[in-house]
Amino acid sequence: MGRSRGGLTTKIHARVDAQGRPVQLLISPGNDHDVAHAEPLLEGIEHGAVVIADKGYDADGVRACIRHHGAIPNIPNRSNRKTKFRWKKAIYRQRNHVERFFNKLKQFRRVATRYDKLGANFFAFVKLASMRIWLRSIESTA
Repeated sequence: MGRSRGGLTTKIHARVDAQGRPVQLLISPGNDHDVAHAEPLLEGIEHGAVVIADKGYDADGVRACIRHHGAIPNIPNRSNRKTKFRWKKAIYRQRNHVERFFNKLKQFRRVATRYDKLGANFFAFVKLASMRIWLRSIESTA
């Protein structure tokens, strides 16, 4: 996707459900800021849902977009923020579901090593790997 001094870089943005299964995926060049891709991730969010995000998404526009969709933001404040917002640390602990999803995604060698040169091919395999994660979560253990 994007070229930097280190080579090709790509960011994967994900929205996951309470079980850590991917609901929506986006990719962007590695040099883009996370906030630039927050609004497309928030489309279709349920009214009354709690959106848990890291400090990279701490922006007034993102918080306004979350509230516009009728959801509640639970985003920690950046250290240089002038106006501080309240957030619950106990709820924020649930963000580890996102981290666990990315850990499962990186178990696929093709995603972890980023063999594909084209962003469309890479994103297609990310989607395929995500479908396998979904299938593993719903298959019977008996």
